Amino acid sequence: MSELNAHHLVLAYDNACIIEDLSLTIPSGQITALVGPNGCGKSTLLRGFSRLLKPRGGNVVLSGQDIWSLPTKELAKRLGILPQGPVTPEGLTVHELVSQGRYPHQSWLQQWSAEDEYATLEALEITGVAEFADRPVDTLSGGQRQRAWIAMTLAQDSEVILLDEPTTFLDMAYQIEVLDLLHDLNVGRGKTIVMVLHDLNHACRYADFLVAVRDGQIAAYGAPQDVVTESVVQMVFGIDCRIIPDPITGTPLVVPIGRTQKPKRDVFMQDDYPVLVNAFQDSVGD
Repeated sequence: MSELNAHHLVLAYDNACIIEDLSLTIPSGQITALVGPNGCGKSTLLRGFSRLLKPRGGNVVLSGQDIWSLPTKELAKRLGILPQGPVTPEGLTVHELVSQGRYPHQSWLQQWSAEDEYATLEALEITGVAEFADRPVDTLSGGQRQRAWIAMTLAQDSEVILLDEPTTFLDMAYQIEVLDLLHDLNVGRGKTIVMVLHDLNHACRYADFLVAVRDGQIAAYGAPQDVVTESVVQMVFGIDCRIIPDPITGTPLVVPIGRTQKPKRDVFMQDDYPVLVNAFQDSVGD
């Protein structure tokens, strides 16, 4: 199984250094979420991992090999990337889009094969967009379009999939749909998933490993219950909150406290939480 590592990584745009001397190991076969405030460097870090941005220092290693030393097609067979807000050429059908994921597996001597077609159709089925195969991608809803792009990445058949904010601009139902799909790809297909997420509660529910980024540095990393604490949220995001157990998953649930809001004993206090959870579970059971 492919292992992805950053060693003393330095990433910059022109003269602006965003990531400096960062080292990190991505757990193989798990879902990792990069979290942090806007502008903290998490998307830049993902670009460094995906070879979209060349390091000014240090390196990124995939299974013992520097990713910049690998031929492009060889890297694409092992590592897939879905950037934020990908643009689809006008008129391109869903089948045509997903089939683009097979490009790394083709050569001048062997173009489209039965294996490529099978991988494309399988990716369409797994992601639930087979019924839209002949429709232009730009006619789909946001959630359907995102699943089509994930299908293309799945057809690529890489062990590691990197996604930059895959739930951005999606409504709540589509966000859960996309995250459930990524969970299925991880559990059912053994894919290593690395994604940038804004929603801390989604990150806690779906990720096995969190990396909190602040000012281009790793502020905290580990299991959700170790990373998402009131002190870390205050340090990374600059906001007061209360952390309670999620009534569905038991993972940390962040309840932010705005400047105009103050906790009230008669509305909710953490001491009341076990009673509220029991009442909720009883209602679900009914």
